[in-house]
Amino acid sequence: MDARFTEEQREIRRTLRELTAARCTPDEVRAAVRTPGGHDLALWSTLGAQLGLAGLALPADLGGVGAGPVELALAGEELGRALAPTPLLATSALVAPLLQALGTQAQRAALLPRIADGSLTGALAVPGEGLATALGLVADNAGDWAGGGRAGGVQATRHASGWQLYGQAAQVLDGHSAGLLLVAAHTGGFARSRTLLFLVRAGAPGLARTRQTSLDETRPQARLELRYVQAELLGDEDTGVADALAATGDTAATLLAAEAVGAADRALERTVEHVRQREQFGRPIGSFQAVKHRLADVYVGVQAARSAAYYAAWAASVPDGERVGALALAQALEALRTAAAEAVQLHGGTGITWEHDAHLYLKRATGDELLFGPVHLLRARAAQLAEVFGRAAGASA
Repeated sequence: MDARFTEEQREIRRTLRELTAARCTPDEVRAAVRTPGGHDLALWSTLGAQLGLAGLALPADLGGVGAGPVELALAGEELGRALAPTPLLATSALVAPLLQALGTQAQRAALLPRIADGSLTGALAVPGEGLATALGLVADNAGDWAGGGRAGGVQATRHASGWQLYGQAAQVLDGHSAGLLLVAAHTGGFARSRTLLFLVRAGAPGLARTRQTSLDETRPQARLELRYVQAELLGDEDTGVADALAATGDTAATLLAAEAVGAADRALERTVEHVRQREQFGRPIGSFQAVKHRLADVYVGVQAARSAAYYAAWAASVPDGERVGALALAQALEALRTAAAEAVQLHGGTGITWEHDAHLYLKRATGDELLFGPVHLLRARAAQLAEVFGRAAGASA
């Protein structure tokens, strides 16, 4: 493994850091999340159309840049530092990989170039609250996470006019604004029960989308209601949906880990700046040994999480590499939660107010863990896949 970044990778970091510093100040982030789309459309146009961020990990023959998970992780780290609300996670880390893996040639040719240039955004709709399970991050995703034959899921039935979807899905990232919805639905009844993915265009008759109030406003979510909505099957009925979702989950977890590392690093920087300036008993509070020890622990946690995220990105970019995105995500979420909590406490009375920016990092940490964790299940699933406990039992026997 060569841990050195190339000049192109360093340029991605420099460019995005300069851009987010200029256009993603905390006040601008607050303003963007309160728009109908939940993000700055002009900023996304710059990121997608001008910088090619939306298609960073897509191949060049489909309109992308032809980079990979490492470049996507570096971009995510910089966006995470600014808590920038963008459709990158929902579109480029969740929808685009599934389209590329499962879509027909015609579907890939029609949709992926539009995603790559930023003109089309997407959202993955999973029934219930099972996004982390569907992506194989916290449990085996071969079960009935899509709803099965029970109420609350999304059912797909085939008619003479094609497929129709009926049901609902909540907690759909960017589901209120995405131009393309990728909906997981159950079909086949009890005789041939299976989950398939379907394409639904924005504005389809029978589709209702409602933006929900989310803990972390930088991750806008929506509830989808589908009433006999016409849909297009992604790929064919024999596609390996569970395997594709698990592979996508690993890539998405790597991006999320990098974003969390960026956010934790920036929260630590801001806290260090504050304790150097804030004085008590005639000296900066950062000079007290107890404060130094607390921030040193945060620094070690952030650096460990960064190493884990970089390794996960590298592993995802090599053939037959380990799937360690979930493990890196657990490390990064823990580092962000600790950094955000220390930022709130060490900023004192101002740190717990809505006017201060510290709560934005705390909400990102909590929101991501609710959506993609919790941490202990991420680690338990990683241990299960690695057969850690099975090998230990065999060795002792």
